[in-house]
Amino acid sequence: MMEVGHSEATPFRARIESIGRRLPDEHVTTEAVMQSTRHRTHVDLERLTGIHERRWVGDGEDSATLAVAAARDCLDHSSHAAEDLEVLIVCSISKYREGLAQQLEPPLSHHVRAAIGAHHAQVFDLANACAGMLTGVFLLNDRIRRGEIRCGMVVSGEDISSLARNAARHVRHVLSKELASLTLGDAGAATIVERAPDAEPGIGAAGFTTLAEHSRLCLAYPSKTEPGARMYTDSRGIHRMAIEDLPPLLREALDASGFALHDIDWVVPHQTSARAIRKGMSEVVQALGDEPRHPAVVTVDQYGNTASTSHFVALVDMLEDGRLRPGDRVALIALASGLEVGVVVMTVDEHLAASRGHDA
Repeated sequence: MMEVGHSEATPFRARIESIGRRLPDEHVTTEAVMQSTRHRTHVDLERLTGIHERRWVGDGEDSATLAVAAARDCLDHSSHAAEDLEVLIVCSISKYREGLAQQLEPPLSHHVRAAIGAHHAQVFDLANACAGMLTGVFLLNDRIRRGEIRCGMVVSGEDISSLARNAARHVRHVLSKELASLTLGDAGAATIVERAPDAEPGIGAAGFTTLAEHSRLCLAYPSKTEPGARMYTDSRGIHRMAIEDLPPLLREALDASGFALHDIDWVVPHQTSARAIRKGMSEVVQALGDEPRHPAVVTVDQYGNTASTSHFVALVDMLEDGRLRPGDRVALIALASGLEVGVVVMTVDEHLAASRGHDA
């Protein structure tokens, strides 16, 4: 499933107008996580993953508070007010509100709309594992291109550290199916997608494919013995299958945007582990016979795997330190349970580059 960004049939172009995030205050090192395990695992998780620390929610924080705070931060860095939003999509995997109670009905999007005052927005929740926020961008991009709306927000709050706390009671060795849960971090993120002004760059292409035959490589269930859930992941299997299927989709997205891989300044993959990102990018470069201008972006060392928010957590870092400049081309790559593989190709404009305090 591939969507091309601009054509006579769809005369409008969408762009990422602003990005917000909320990171919990509590820093938790990988050393502290491994010291909390019940069994002596002898696993050097920091060496395996490159993750030094992550953020975990504290008292009074949950999926809902992270999502609301990220949405407000996004508006603070936007030219839009909440009343301008025509659609608001919440893409959290975790939907905790007021503790470990999942709010499914009414959807969490209703709570976020009320909290930020987006009274005119159509709202709904969307669940697509760690590809959730990019899937929301895909949907808004499509509606904006067709002229149905001018402006919408995608937001997520991921309170997933309880999976790590539960896994710490059960992980025994490096092959444990719950080991990947120890890499998780909490975060909220939001982005506003709007119709781009005439002649301004924006989203060139967005496409996703689902490889359902691999759906059992990562599964989560309510825990029978602890609060919250437990997650079981075949990390090697997911990496192997995703990298096998990513190159053709990436090539298709680049072709639709009119770019080659060497035209791309930054590749921002889903943040699982530093080792997996670098090894995976090396395999993609080999498969395509081409490479981007910079190494793949890695922020998992600071924040852990923050699920559906990870791309936008990374983009805020890049905006704040001035790495993203007008004209930079960015490929956002989703590799998510399902198995979901997705690509969003975009060009940074002056407005976005300057949105978090750096001159364009």
